[in-house]
Amino acid sequence: MLLSQEYRENWSTGSKIIFRFFFLYFGLYILFMFLGNSLFAGLFKWVGSAIVKSEGRLEYFPTGSGDTTMAYISLLVQTVLSIVGTVIWSVLDRKRVSYNKSFYWFLVFVRVFLIFFLLSYGFAKMYKTQFSDPSLTRLLQPVGDMSPMGLAWTYMGHSEGFNLVVGFFEALGGLLLIPRRTQTLGALIASGVMFQIFLMNMFFDIPVKIFSFHLLLMTLFILSTDSKRFIRLFIKNKSTEASVYFNPINDELYHKIIFWFKVSATLILIVFMGYQGYTRERGAYGDKRIKPPLYGIWEVQHFSRNKDTIPPVLTDSTRWRYLIVDWKDRAVIQYMNGKKEYIDFKPDSLRTTAKIKSYNWSQEQMFILEKKDSLLQLQGKIYANDIKMKLKEKDLTQFELTNRSFHWVNEYPYNR
Repeated sequence: MLLSQEYRENWSTGSKIIFRFFFLYFGLYILFMFLGNSLFAGLFKWVGSAIVKSEGRLEYFPTGSGDTTMAYISLLVQTVLSIVGTVIWSVLDRKRVSYNKSFYWFLVFVRVFLIFFLLSYGFAKMYKTQFSDPSLTRLLQPVGDMSPMGLAWTYMGHSEGFNLVVGFFEALGGLLLIPRRTQTLGALIASGVMFQIFLMNMFFDIPVKIFSFHLLLMTLFILSTDSKRFIRLFIKNKSTEASVYFNPINDELYHKIIFWFKVSATLILIVFMGYQGYTRERGAYGDKRIKPPLYGIWEVQHFSRNKDTIPPVLTDSTRWRYLIVDWKDRAVIQYMNGKKEYIDFKPDSLRTTAKIKSYNWSQEQMFILEKKDSLLQLQGKIYANDIKMKLKEKDLTQFELTNRSFHWVNEYPYNR
């Protein structure tokens, strides 16, 4: 066992080297994660252009991806600095016999980092704000046209129960990391969940590979500090003694304060994340939002331009095929050739007119709107052309994905 949370008077050379490396590696990762954009962008850009000679985008920009060129340059710099720093540190500090205190505080820091993100992502799944139900636009999309990430998001978002279970165990791992006596169990649970998440990110090409790998690595690192007892109990099937954790502070008052601080902070964090998840789930874009008045998929039955009827030819890039109303004041136009265009769509309270604005249009257009049962008529101008459409609401119960209920008994597999 190279690293242990028990007090050891003399550390082996291997233990000291491993501690130094991971101290630098995790420390630099967290530092670059939060300050890379502001403090180290110039360094990463220089490394990318002068050393790596990367042809990728060597700048920080908001895309939602955690696996950008700059992220991999940051990972390269982090790894090289950790190796070089470990060598220099080992030479300069070669006479030190142990790092008991430093290792204690380092693990506290790693645990706090893990706890925050495990709880954050756990609650985001339990309240289904990370993976939403398949949108109406997604329901019309053939599986063959989905990206691997889109398929994974649809798979995860379809089941509220599956999200609840995965999120629960992710949050449970974070909660069990808080008390020191349960941290091994917490690291074991969290490592299992994070391994599944990491594999999903890898094999469905989800751009959170670097981040999920480091969360997994941190859980395994904490688990490794209790590997001796774990192997003895679960592998060798032998009895094991309780671990006597080293603590650099023996003051009883301090430990009482820390105990109640953990309890208070945990309760506050759970209440805050629970409230945030509850409100976001019922917000404008949440699964439990109030649906807009014309919510649904409207299929264009008749489309005329300047009184000329435009036939529904599948190669036509201008004739509408569907008007998809999923969100308040937003809609999606799907053309005959499958191309989609997101628009502002704002019907008035009486549903007699609707303001429509595409990013490609020079100005907002007012359409006359007439709805009767499952039929809708829109009339207005697009690029100075008089447009008139008759649309019919698509029956959403026809989608197997959203309407196939749970069955305990299946005489035959319902695989369609």
